[in-house]
Amino acid sequence: MKTESDAPRSLDKIDRKILRILQEDGRIANLKLAEAVHLSPTAVLERVKRLTRDGYILGYEARLNPQLLGAGMMVFVEVVLDRTTPDVMNAFKAAVQTRPEILECHLVAGGFDYLIKTRVADMQAYRELIGTVVWSLPGVRETHTYAVMEEVKNTARLPI
Repeated sequence: MKTESDAPRSLDKIDRKILRILQEDGRIANLKLAEAVHLSPTAVLERVKRLTRDGYILGYEARLNPQLLGAGMMVFVEVVLDRTTPDVMNAFKAAVQTRPEILECHLVAGGFDYLIKTRVADMQAYRELIGTVVWSLPGVRETHTYAVMEEVKNTARLPI
């Protein structure tokens, strides 16, 4: 059972500044980060460890150029399930987890059940994906596709 001491601590100004800087540059050297927040490197390292342990920092990853890697076309797919019973939804969610082609999948409120985000090389690759991957997912009754013509803004940074 979780206790109050297990709950994440509230963030102070320095924690928030560390998070802002790490969102901008996750590879910043600890010494440079310490200088930016006016703390010792040891104190900053402990704060980053705590922010990670408390779940504020989920991990670090490189942002790759999809154009150079043959995945320049972004596509969103609305998915309507044949039934929204727990067993169908759980089977759908489990199947989505195993598909590396699916970058994001969200259960949404509204006129459809799930929104999928994927990236492919071109429309031919998308036609193959929709036929071999999306339509093979459990419970899929209907899909609507939205090919992205221009990425106006693409960020994972949170306003802190």
